[in-house]
Amino acid sequence: MSIESRTRIAPEHSRLAGRTILMSGGSRGIGLAIATAVARAGANVALLSKTDTPQPNLEGTIHTAVQQINDAGGHGLAVVGDVRVDEDIQRAVRQTVEAFGGIDIVVNNASAINLATTDQLDMKRYDLMQDINVRGTFLLSKTALPHLHDSGHAHILTLSPPLNLDPRWAGRHLGYTMAKYGMSMTTLGLAEELKDAGIAVNSLWPETLIDTAAIRNLPGGEQMIQGARSAEIVADAALAILASDPAGVSGNFFTDAQVLNLAGVSDLSGYSLNPDVALVEDIFL
Repeated sequence: MSIESRTRIAPEHSRLAGRTILMSGGSRGIGLAIATAVARAGANVALLSKTDTPQPNLEGTIHTAVQQINDAGGHGLAVVGDVRVDEDIQRAVRQTVEAFGGIDIVVNNASAINLATTDQLDMKRYDLMQDINVRGTFLLSKTALPHLHDSGHAHILTLSPPLNLDPRWAGRHLGYTMAKYGMSMTTLGLAEELKDAGIAVNSLWPETLIDTAAIRNLPGGEQMIQGARSAEIVADAALAILASDPAGVSGNFFTDAQVLNLAGVSDLSGYSLNPDVALVEDIFL
């Protein structure tokens, strides 16, 4: 979906002070970068994540993430649970409301990735991507909706790509493409469904590769991230969206660079890991 001229990215970080964000995932990577950014603006951040104890090859847990949120000036809440489990999502919403008095923003960050072709993708991994990416995004948004309706600054932000019917991406990794586009379909539908409710619904996707553990752990990942940007570019873009008036920004499939340009930031060179290496465009673009 194209960004309409009426879209107003006009962030005022004070809008987030005391607001409550419920995020799926967020123990590390892009999710943690977003959580830390909104915490610096004074937000409360509840994380629903499975990572209760340290894992091999993965830095951090939900508890270290909450500590970073607190250290950044926000108030964190750890809800150990699985976005695939209805009761865990219901508990996350309930505990967030009990701790902070409501929910203003939902960030659908949790996502599973497998780039296998159809003949190589077993159905267990297919189901995992569908359950986390599509069902988890739909259910967390749905379960939090009554509280978003009560907020004066309601946003749903999903980390998913622009919808594109060009067969290129479906042909490369059909299972993963369907799972990510399912998240984007949730944005498309909820933005239309909620357009008169004062709840902004948007998707955000990185324009380039981002330095994350998921990329580093891929074969050749350490070389790939030389052409990546830091997770802070996505975090700063998310912050700009979430700190803007919901009435002026909904129904968009943003890239991080687009958001920052709309917010008046033209020099993005500081986000590059290696300025001497050409940036690698992310998939789905």
